[in-house]
Amino acid sequence: METLNPDFMNTMHQIERAVFDLRRGMPVVITSANEHETPVLVWPLEAIGGVNWSGWLDQGAGQAALVLTRHRLAALGHKFRAEAACLPLTGKALPSPDELYRLASEDGAAPDQRFDSPRPAGAAERGALALMRRALLVPAALTVRVDNSRLERLGAAVSQGQILRVEAADALRCFELSGGLVRRVSEADIPLAEAAHTRFILFREPDGLREHIAICIGQRDAWSDAVPLRLHSACLTGDLFGSLRCDCGEQLRNGVATIERLGGGVLLYLAQEGRGIGLANKLRAYTLQDQGHDTVDADQVLGFGEDERRYGVAVDMLAELNISRVRLLTNNPTKMKALADGGIEVVSREGLYGQVTEQNRRYLSAKANRSGHLLDEVLSSSTCGAGRGKKEERRGNTAPLVSHR
Repeated sequence: METLNPDFMNTMHQIERAVFDLRRGMPVVITSANEHETPVLVWPLEAIGGVNWSGWLDQGAGQAALVLTRHRLAALGHKFRAEAACLPLTGKALPSPDELYRLASEDGAAPDQRFDSPRPAGAAERGALALMRRALLVPAALTVRVDNSRLERLGAAVSQGQILRVEAADALRCFELSGGLVRRVSEADIPLAEAAHTRFILFREPDGLREHIAICIGQRDAWSDAVPLRLHSACLTGDLFGSLRCDCGEQLRNGVATIERLGGGVLLYLAQEGRGIGLANKLRAYTLQDQGHDTVDADQVLGFGEDERRYGVAVDMLAELNISRVRLLTNNPTKMKALADGGIEVVSREGLYGQVTEQNRRYLSAKANRSGHLLDEVLSSSTCGAGRGKKEERRGNTAPLVSHR
């Protein structure tokens, strides 16, 4: 394959190694093709406290800055149109790791006189935030621009393998690099309570960090031409433990039961916990929700966008399964558009609901009112704490099919 040439694979490996280093708190060097931008040393704010980084700061010797997304800057009181910006440090005295982490993630934090006014982030600094997202870390970084007098010394450290260097352009497209490269790894028949004839097929992304499962329900030769399909993002708290904060577990089981009722099809179980921010960040967002934020605001206080999920891997999995026409079970128009953009024909849509409860109503309302999820029917007709009979009525998905051609 053309995309598997040595240069491309080397780029992939560099990104994978950078993600690994950042997750364990190690710095990386990001360089930009723009001759006016100097290389920057980058540390993840989430893990910076456990690393002896004072020596690396001396290695760079340039200006240090805190790089944040515009969402996090807004939470700190700065209105900024660009997707990311830097808060430069005014002197050599750095805040403590704990202070930096609070500035990057906690509600009510605010920069002090040690920080200058925000400036636009360069390509290397934006690439740093992209790598943080890929690594499922808080999207914030401490960066130090490398002084010209330190370039030779830093180059030697890279050559000796003491620190990794990544190109900014590669970091910025770290989510797209694995497109088309998801690999089918293993499979087995696993009967479920809602569907006795079910086969699990595990797919792995090339960086090895994320694994996704195609749950094939019923006999393939009995599937309709437009295959019933559910895209379900993993939710450990809801799917496994039955958390009352969301309806994910019910949607998962109702999705399997509905696909079985429709004659069989596929549920793609995607490793995109917390709308793509990861379990650690989802728990942080839950804490912020307990302080009064809704689900969208909580993610943005942490520096994330409204929804960090990407569905290219779902398109790749469907291609591997030789599925090109689907009957989509979803309340989320974004999923419909993502599949259509990927060349999958979405023939129709059917709503899929869980039970609305006192604990999850606010969450569902935020999804409907702020993210455009199609939940008006279930929110307007349900009563908090509805009994089992009402729950079973919704199990069959009473929402009408909506043409989407």
